[in-house]
Amino acid sequence: MADPRIIDVTLDERTILWRSADIEQERRIAIFDLIEGNHFAPQREHEDGYAGPYKLHISVEEGRLAFEVKREDESPLETHILGLARFRRAIKDYFAICDSYYQAIRQSTPAQIETVDMARRGIHNEAAELLKERLDGKIAIDFDTARRLFTLICVLHIKG
Repeated sequence: MADPRIIDVTLDERTILWRSADIEQERRIAIFDLIEGNHFAPQREHEDGYAGPYKLHISVEEGRLAFEVKREDESPLETHILGLARFRRAIKDYFAICDSYYQAIRQSTPAQIETVDMARRGIHNEAAELLKERLDGKIAIDFDTARRLFTLICVLHIKG
């Protein structure tokens, strides 16, 4: 019986040099929300018919994003490599707007915070659509799963 969802996600901690408390909180929330509800269905059929649940390890290696998909028992299932060139602008814009958002939370009016948050969500939504597009034919994901995965991709790009 198919169970197309992620039950565990890990990040390649070797690539993360530093995280602020705000970013660490974003990471924890993204992982928690991802595990609580997601749709993640690799499109390749496997000889034994395995169709989930999945464990996912995300890393960045040599300028490429790697999604290492494992079975529930941790045995490797498949790995998908995506070029990061199309994500660089979205990641850069997302970091910039997040900085503005965290500053606004500390020193701005509720209306100003809402404006910055709307811009942040807009960038996040565009990046989620891009991720869905790049995974098309490889892994079927829903929009909320794409948003949470993009957050985790951004965490992997923090350089300090």
